[in-house]
Amino acid sequence: MRIAVDDLTGPEIAGFLDEHVQQMLSITPPESKHALDLDGLRRPEVTFWTATEAGRVVGCGAIKRLDAQHAELKSMRTAPARQRGGIASRLLEHILGEARTVGFVRISLETGSDAFFLPARRLYEKFGFGYCEPFADYRPDPLSVFMTRTL
Repeated sequence: MRIAVDDLTGPEIAGFLDEHVQQMLSITPPESKHALDLDGLRRPEVTFWTATEAGRVVGCGAIKRLDAQHAELKSMRTAPARQRGGIASRLLEHILGEARTVGFVRISLETGSDAFFLPARRLYEKFGFGYCEPFADYRPDPLSVFMTRTL
């Protein structure tokens, strides 16, 4: 598997992310959906990585700079046919390492509270994330769970 920064211009990653946003909208009402679309991911404060195998996108993830020491994990997704195969763990390990390298000391995230998101919450727990209060511009929402960890 190859993990690399992606400029988000290719049609395959655009389709992969559109599937992600559509899936989130099918599970979560629009007012509680926090997945970024392509324009949101192309902002200068976001670094986006794609995981590929044999030239095919199998996963993605991003960090959004909140301030000089704190970033938010965004857009973690594994291709549905490849879930539970270790892709998310390898991608998250890579992203956390990159975040440390650029000087972040804290990473936080928002994910869903629904049972659908339980595998994601377990992955984050395995990587040392603990539950926390809303951060940045988030507000309390019964459909959201907030997690954070130091690097």
